[in-house]
Amino acid sequence: MLRRNSFRLPRHPASVGLARRRAREHLVDWGHKEGSAALEDIVLVVSELASNVVRHGPLLEREFEVAVTALADGSCLVEVSDEGTAVPRIREVGDWEETGRGLRLVEHLAAAWGVWSRGRHGKTVWALVGG
Repeated sequence: MLRRNSFRLPRHPASVGLARRRAREHLVDWGHKEGSAALEDIVLVVSELASNVVRHGPLLEREFEVAVTALADGSCLVEVSDEGTAVPRIREVGDWEETGRGLRLVEHLAAAWGVWSRGRHGKTVWALVGG
């Protein structure tokens, strides 16, 4: 069974925690076991992708969208969309840098991830996380 939920949030740091909570609630309602490694991985990916929008998204953008799709095989497609056109890239960071590791985490946790262009409407960064 395929289940999808999407929601829009203000581009504000507090929205990252709200994105995690809403994704977790929906996935648990759909049968993911609370505290399972798979659920925690999905929630961490939601958190990292939402953080990227809040930190690097277009300054004039007021909202961004998060979508979580639970697939029949137990995996989950996470999508975070914004109006920006800059494609996120994994970058090298020094040992003492405090930021810049989010996409490495996503790459490690996801079976696949990428970016879909939405033309003049921005982009969607997606990740497929196993169940």
